[in-house]
Formats: sequence, structure tokens, C-alpha cells
Amino acid sequence: MTVTTYEAGATTALAQTGGHAPTVGELPFVQDPHKVAPKDARALSKMFFDRLQAVEEGTEEYSYARNTLIEMNMSLVQFSARRFRGRGPEVWEDILQVGTIGLIKAIDRFDLSREVEFTTFAVPYIVGEMKRFFRDTSWAVHVPRRLQELRVELAKARDHLTATLDAPPTVAELAAYLEITEEEVIEGLVASNGYTAGSIDLPTGSESNEDAGRSYAETVGACDPAMDLVEDFHALAPMLDKLDDRERRILQMRFGQEMTQAEIGAELGYSQMHVSRLLSRILAKLRTGMLTES
Repeated sequence: MTVTTYEAGATTALAQTGGHAPTVGELPFVQDPHKVAPKDARALSKMFFDRLQAVEEGTEEYSYARNTLIEMNMSLVQFSARRFRGRGPEVWEDILQVGTIGLIKAIDRFDLSREVEFTTFAVPYIVGEMKRFFRDTSWAVHVPRRLQELRVELAKARDHLTATLDAPPTVAELAAYLEITEEEVIEGLVASNGYTAGSIDLPTGSESNEDAGRSYAETVGACDPAMDLVEDFHALAPMLDKLDDRERRILQMRFGQEMTQAEIGAELGYSQMHVSRLLSRILAKLRTGMLTES
């Protein structure tokens, strides 16, 4: 296969990447695809796309052509990601990963017969995946996609109407401008509160001496474990009324006075073993009664 049937730039690119190296099928072997210059990658990409559409999917040559196209055009991902660099270095790798997904989708869907440059075709796919990533992960609280999109429309409408009316627009004015109902506007405004969330560890900003310097988390009450016992005690009371005097006395000594079984036996003139059997019988009766009543 001769490279002169393609753009002249492909010859230069092959020379730089090892034009006389072994081939894979009918395609030349590119040793370091990620090092191919962008302008040379455009020329080589046409050659590889032409072959990609001619060979059967799943073959070694198909995989080589597809993988080489991905590596050669990673510069498109880097280029597209620049607009999102201000989002912070911690998400940079995530941006590149989702951008690569967009690049792969573009490669799988590109058709040379459209007579469109691959870069022109691929960039919207790449940027679209990046925007989708931020739309799906930037919200502190997950809300439906339609409300995420409505938030953006409301923000633009509010800026426009504020400049036009010289005052913040009302819900009715926003609804009329966007040609939606007031209920939808309210729903979108409420959903906008889920975009960001404050940390409960931040100071409350309270000026009172009692709360000064305390975080919101420190001012939030916690459940009192003892409150869980109230319902149990309320359900247990009728069961205790059904016990005879001896059974109630044994329970009072064991759980009220916290006496040991040996001490209870000495008090009542029973053996410790007999007291143990009595306690087991009483507790089983109470347990069965509470389960039956519930």
C-alpha cells in the first residue's frame, strides 16, 4: 500500500513515526501514535478511517486502526478540556477521561463520505461528554435533568430581565419571558438550591455568646437513646399489672435494686437456681405478652 494516494502530510507523518516499520494488515505501523503532531494526525486519520470502514470489526487490523485513531487524536481531548481548566485540578483527570469517551464515540460514528473534517465532527462529541459530566456530578443534590437545564434558563432570563427592568424579575415575569407556568418557575428556583451545599462543619455566624464559634453540626440536636425506651415502658406497664406480688417483687429486687440472684434467694429463702428459673419464666411471660399485644 502506498501512502502517496493520501494527503501529502501523511508521508511526512509516517517518516517521523517509522514509515518503513512493519505493517498491520494494510496499515503502516505507527510506533508512538500519541506523539504524532496534530496536523499530521489529520492526514493519517483519513488513511486509518478509510481502512477502518473496509475491514471487519473484531479483527486485529480493525482493533489496531481504532486504537491508533484514539491515541493520535487525544490532542483533541486536551484542547477541548482547556475551557474547563478553571474547575480545579482535582477534576482534571475526570475531564480527560470523559472527553476520551466522547472521542471514542466520535470515531465509531464518523463516516468519511460526509466530507467533514474529523476534528469538526469530534469536538462537539468530546465537549458534550464533558458538559454532561459536570451536569451530572456538580450538583450537591441530584435533581432531574429537566430542572438542571431549567436552572440555566432561569439564570439567563433573570440576568436579561434585571437589566431590562432595572429590578429583579418576579416569578410571573420569568414565567412570561420563558413561556412556562409560574409553578414550573417556582419548581426550578427551588431545585436551584440543590446545586451547592454548605458544610455543617462551618461556623454558624451567630453573634450570640452561646453559639459563637460553634459549627452548625454542634447546634443540631441528636436523638436521645433513652427516648426509645419510653414506648417499651408504656407497652410493658399493662404486662406488669398481670404479674402476682411475688413476681413483681422479684423483678423489683433484680432490676430496681440491682440485687444478684444469690441475694434475692437469700432474701426470699430460695436457692439461686430457683431464683434463676423464676426470673426466666417471668421475663418469658412479659416478652410473650408484649409481642402478642404489638
